[in-house]
Amino acid sequence: MAERSTAAVDVADNSGDEPLTAKADQTTSDGVALNRERETDSEEAQGSGGTEGPGKASPPELHSGHKLARRYRLEECVTRLDGFSSWRAMDEKLRRAVGVHLLPADHPRARSVLAAARSSALLGDPRFVQVLDAVEENDLVYVVHEWLPDATELTALLASGPLEVHEAYQMVSQVSGAMAAAHREGLAHLKLTPGAVLRTSTGQWRIRGLAVNAALRGISSETPQRTDTEAIGALLYAALTQRWPYESDAYGLSGLPKGVGLIAPDQVRAGVHRGLSELAMRALANDGATASRHESPCTTPEELVKAIGEMPRIRPPEPAFTAPPEYQRTTYQQGTYGRQSPRPGATQVLPAPPPPLQSRTGTALKWAVSALLIAALGLGSWQLADALMDHDKPEDTKKTQTTDGNEKGGTKPVPLKPIAIKGASEYVVEGSPQAADDVDKTFDGNSTTFWRTKRYNAGPKLAPYKPGVGIVYDLGSAQSLKNASIGLRYAGDHTTIHLYAADALSPTTSVDGMKEIGTATTSGTSLNVKASKSVKTQYVLLWITDVPNAPSDGYSGAGFKQAITDVKFSG
Repeated sequence: MAERSTAAVDVADNSGDEPLTAKADQTTSDGVALNRERETDSEEAQGSGGTEGPGKASPPELHSGHKLARRYRLEECVTRLDGFSSWRAMDEKLRRAVGVHLLPADHPRARSVLAAARSSALLGDPRFVQVLDAVEENDLVYVVHEWLPDATELTALLASGPLEVHEAYQMVSQVSGAMAAAHREGLAHLKLTPGAVLRTSTGQWRIRGLAVNAALRGISSETPQRTDTEAIGALLYAALTQRWPYESDAYGLSGLPKGVGLIAPDQVRAGVHRGLSELAMRALANDGATASRHESPCTTPEELVKAIGEMPRIRPPEPAFTAPPEYQRTTYQQGTYGRQSPRPGATQVLPAPPPPLQSRTGTALKWAVSALLIAALGLGSWQLADALMDHDKPEDTKKTQTTDGNEKGGTKPVPLKPIAIKGASEYVVEGSPQAADDVDKTFDGNSTTFWRTKRYNAGPKLAPYKPGVGIVYDLGSAQSLKNASIGLRYAGDHTTIHLYAADALSPTTSVDGMKEIGTATTSGTSLNVKASKSVKTQYVLLWITDVPNAPSDGYSGAGFKQAITDVKFSG
């Protein structure tokens, strides 16, 4: 904890610039493949730079194809500004795309960047784009971080219009919760702009550049919590109105009219959700501005999380249902096959019913039907009498009869239907993740791929090392989950798995606050968890609390561990 706090202070004390969330800035390209804008010194004048001028340290002369540490191959420069550059690169060892920040080792902010990157990496919160490496080598300082090609910046999302109410609610909830967790560890962002907030293909919101973006630009603040809270308020304001809450234009958004001051979002645009409008004003009610109504301002992300929790929860919109077309009866079904269709508008005359049978043939047919009915009644009476007589026979002379569940009167079980998994994310309560990049391997249909836990020295219970490890699955919509089938790599005594109903792909409540669906324990390599109660949920947490002692293999040494594959849900 002390190490993280010291690093955060080091970043904050490196420059005397004030927070610039209110000013236009285009220098946040460090992780999305869709952003190709090259930054220039003209943007520096808009408020993104630090105290040192661009001439004090020139960026290293690197080019596409250059390899760092014989591993990271630079492919495309996406930012070049104030002595540092940012690249999209390829990690040739793990065969995945990464992002790299580069600056000379003698750059005035090199020490601050290294300290900020290492502190951010220690946080290990999956809601942030993770720092993978921070190295000083061959007169270069470089920071390697995740690259999310399937994520979209908030800037790009707002280009087509304001966010839908539930999307804006999810964005501010997840961003506020993540920043509150970061500040509890002594870390601030100070550069929380629409370009730093990303929405993944699974609907999860993630933040990039924690502490590092500010350190690269020499940004500091005497009130970092207040600065980040105001930035979150500006993000929510923009998401609701497609306007930037200051007079200057920024991030492709128009600013507010000059001279009118800060006005509430629901006064800027019709149809804005009133609760979210008030929340944005409470976060922006700093530096002399006042909220449109009489709530107290929020000055820390923690206060913002509390204010969101006090709001009525905003539910996602109901899926649009299109009524099927009206059933059209054919002429054959109407009994007119082979007849001429009536002209449009003409009145159709229904044929008269046939007369009753009056001939000798009809009379004979009536007598035949009557005889059949009498015979059927006689046969039924005989069978009833035979059954009553059979009732008095000894037990050993009776024939054993079995009841087929498919016969008339039997109860036929309702077959379970598979529930498709739309996405997944590792759930980290404390410490670092287990294998966050491998969660998709648990439902890719390939039983040879796995998501693995780390190896622990004691067990089977993971505590006190961790309360548990697990994965949150997105089912696409609220489903009634009845059964889960889970494949395991390691057998032994023993594996225990719990299923919980979560509120999001990145849950805002602890495991203790979730509703348990079911639990099961096994010593084999497969496990079925049956729902003990009826729960309807979109997000399911698979939570592992006990793992067996497994031998050494090609992935890790001997110890208490487990690996998950072939997760299937049904309901």
